[in-house]
Amino acid sequence: MGYQLEYRHLKYFIAVAEDLHYRKAAEKLFISQPGLSKQVKQLESHLGVQLFERHNRRVALTKAGEYLKQELTKNLKSLDNILNHAKLISTGKDGNLKFGYVGSAMQDIIPSLLVRLNQQYPNISFSLKEMDNHNQIKSLLSNDIDIGFVRVEKVPKSIERKTVLKESFCLVLPKGHKKNAYNFKSLTEFQNEPFILFDSKYSVSYYEKVMEIFAQFKFTPIISHNTIHAESIYKLVENGFGISIVPKSLTKTNYTGIQFIELNRIPQRTTLSAVWSKENRNPVIQNAINLLHTF
Repeated sequence: MGYQLEYRHLKYFIAVAEDLHYRKAAEKLFISQPGLSKQVKQLESHLGVQLFERHNRRVALTKAGEYLKQELTKNLKSLDNILNHAKLISTGKDGNLKFGYVGSAMQDIIPSLLVRLNQQYPNISFSLKEMDNHNQIKSLLSNDIDIGFVRVEKVPKSIERKTVLKESFCLVLPKGHKKNAYNFKSLTEFQNEPFILFDSKYSVSYYEKVMEIFAQFKFTPIISHNTIHAESIYKLVENGFGISIVPKSLTKTNYTGIQFIELNRIPQRTTLSAVWSKENRNPVIQNAINLLHTF
């Protein structure tokens, strides 16, 4: 055999396996389609197995291909992380941490964590990405992020979870609304008003918790809008499109056209959790986990 199996063969295979389309994969890799096809055939020849079934223009993974894609995706990501960590060490850094988070975590928890992290481990760099709950869990499993901050009740067995904040809910009303914190009596006073809520895609368990609140007061809310962004909720409330319910941590805002009423007499609470993969091999993740246990 006149060639050796190289790292690029695996990367090329992953690209085709993800798109199931040679032309699209070749464009992403900036190589010619015939060149890409040749590299994949070399990999198949080296392994002695068929990875793709080719039917005219249609491409599908074989069972062996499905297995290889799953394992390589996970392990190549680990290899990339190892190589990147080596580069950081060469520049004087101890490592890098990638954080995912829902918006409310940025109010207090993450800034506080990063300040402590920087004080105790100044040679650790970090990156931040706002993501919904589902994508954070998915990214933890694929090693695309190291630590997430989510509002979910259940996580996969390979994910560790630490509660960092348990808080009450708050009503969000326009500034000039006839009801305020002084004359508010019950949520039933708003049963005929439209509500703007976080979409269930934001977090199914969070959405169900909010629905529990309405069930306790024995009415089904009129939902006029769903969104995944707190700023969208505040803008809609400010302009009279409805009212809302949000976690207390989201009441720290610069919006002046809204007001909040804390629902501290109801039993429902929402939990913000830090999550990370038990299989994460980032050598500096334990530093952050140790700090999380101080919350």
